[in-house]
Amino acid sequence: MPESPEVQVQAEFLAERISGREIVGADLIEFRALKTRQRPLTSIVGERVRGVRRCGKHIAVELSSGYLVISLGRHGWARWSDEHVDAPADAPPALAVLTFDDGGEIAWTDAGDWVSLGLFVVDDPLDVPAVAALGPDPADESFTRDDFDSVTRGRRKQIKAILQEQSSLAGIGNAYSDEILHAARTSPVALAAALDGAALDGVFDAMLLTVRGAIAARRGIPIAELKAAKVAAMRVHGRTGEPCPVCGDEVRDVRFASTTAQYCPTCQTGGALL
Repeated sequence: MPESPEVQVQAEFLAERISGREIVGADLIEFRALKTRQRPLTSIVGERVRGVRRCGKHIAVELSSGYLVISLGRHGWARWSDEHVDAPADAPPALAVLTFDDGGEIAWTDAGDWVSLGLFVVDDPLDVPAVAALGPDPADESFTRDDFDSVTRGRRKQIKAILQEQSSLAGIGNAYSDEILHAARTSPVALAAALDGAALDGVFDAMLLTVRGAIAARRGIPIAELKAAKVAAMRVHGRTGEPCPVCGDEVRDVRFASTTAQYCPTCQTGGALL
């Protein structure tokens, strides 16, 4: 699932290439991807792009009149071409394609078995319910410890679930929540209310370092290579059975509620297997 570091880099990449460009074509290939049926995708043809920014895990393309907001969902991605060329045979299918007056083209793709990509033609990004419900964003320089405390202190909810809860903290998903908790030496199943001040300090510091560090590390990487770069950078997420890079213990996997977590018993649970 794309998370804030990869979505941020995609937004910056697109901002450099399409800001100031006019949309001359909008082809909706999969009708289920469009969530604002009363405003067809073709309605943005003739619009000029004013800018591109990230809202949590969404990309908001500002137009001369309104916005196109893209929810990447679980398997969505952007594929850029400077001129129309056939996609590689193993490329995920395009659900919508935007063409620009300089010949550039964005294909919005989805690699899943079900359609998770969502397109919204709206007057304001806040017209998209998921964007309106977003909590504070740890990648934002204005994010404070008070913001963090307001969504964690006293809550009888697992800290991993809070990190992934978009209405509490915008942009973090399953992968980076695992990485944050490993860096903070905190169990993924620990309740936030059970963590003392020092433990919460550790999670807060690890969250800022992990999210902001990943954004900095991904900048300059072509969007076609971002997924591979994310996977390569993971220390515990997706590493079940491999040695922990900190202590050498075996990385374990635990399933609970509706999610999974990878963790190091030595680093995070005092040696206990979850």
